[in-house]
Amino acid sequence: MSNLIPSGALRRMLLPPTYGRHVTPASEFTILSVEVWASGLVVNVHLASEGGPAPRLILEDHFGTTYTLEESAVVDSRNLQVFTPSVPPGTRSLTIRAADDPGRPVVTFAVPLMAVPDTPSVAAVPEVPAAREAAGLPDEGPYQPELRRPA
Repeated sequence: MSNLIPSGALRRMLLPPTYGRHVTPASEFTILSVEVWASGLVVNVHLASEGGPAPRLILEDHFGTTYTLEESAVVDSRNLQVFTPSVPPGTRSLTIRAADDPGRPVVTFAVPLMAVPDTPSVAAVPEVPAAREAAGLPDEGPYQPELRRPA
C-alpha cells in the first residue's frame, strides 16, 4: 500500500455534523471524516462489512469544483480515498454523494474560513520595530489569521 497522505500541511479536519451513513442495495458505508490538506482531501470511510467494496464517492462544493479520485485503499473495514485538488479559498461547504444514489447527499460539511493557503514563516517577518514599520507591518508582531465560520 502506498503512502496515501497528500503532500503539504494538514489544514483542517472536518467531522460530520450528522451521522453520515449511506445505505442502498448497492452499498453501505459511513463517512467518518474529511481531512483538508494543502494538496488534496482524504475521505475516511467505514465500510459496513470487512473487506466490502469501496464506495464510489462524488465530492462537490458550492463553487462547482471538480474533485478527482487519485488513490483509494481498503484495510479491514476502513477505506481511505484521496481526492484532488484541495478546497479552494472561500469554500463554505463540501458535499459528499454516493455514485449509486447521486440525487441525495450522504453528508454535507460546513468548511470553516481558512486563511491564505501558505503564510510566511515567523522568521520571514522582521522583528525589529523600525524594519517592521518600513515594511508596513504593525508593531504587535506577526500576523495571526482569524479563523471564523462563514455567515
